[in-house]
Amino acid sequence: MANKATVINEIKMQFPAVSINEGMARAAVSAFCAQLNPTIEEIADIKCAVSEAVTNSIVHGYREKVGDVYIRVRLYSDRNVKIEIRDKGCGISDIEQAMTPLFTTDHSGERSGMGFTVMESFTDKLSVKSKKGEGTVVSFSKKLSDREYIRYGI
Repeated sequence: MANKATVINEIKMQFPAVSINEGMARAAVSAFCAQLNPTIEEIADIKCAVSEAVTNSIVHGYREKVGDVYIRVRLYSDRNVKIEIRDKGCGISDIEQAMTPLFTTDHSGERSGMGFTVMESFTDKLSVKSKKGEGTVVSFSKKLSDREYIRYGI
């Protein structure tokens, strides 16, 4: 029987969906994940995926209003990192369409429509769940390479 991975540490954050907080979220998540001693490339991948998901919540989820973004990060004994980024914004009516490269609801021309594609390219597994008028949950995981890491006895 294979060992089942266990959660070795977890954080939850909540912050206002304003653009200045995107960098803070990226930095906080990467600092938390640092205890697993990821490679520079792995931490860059995590930062990029977090940045895209948080930006989607701010720009598309809440549009012209401010709500909250919720992040949950779980670190597992098998070196998996699972991240969930959630908002209570407008939701996505057609997830498949929203995940199509170059599709965007931004009519100003400032957004490329590549957010989900970028997230998929930097993670091992991506899941998007949404309900119109209730918000969106973006979940992704990243398996880190085998390296020594700090064990805190949790």
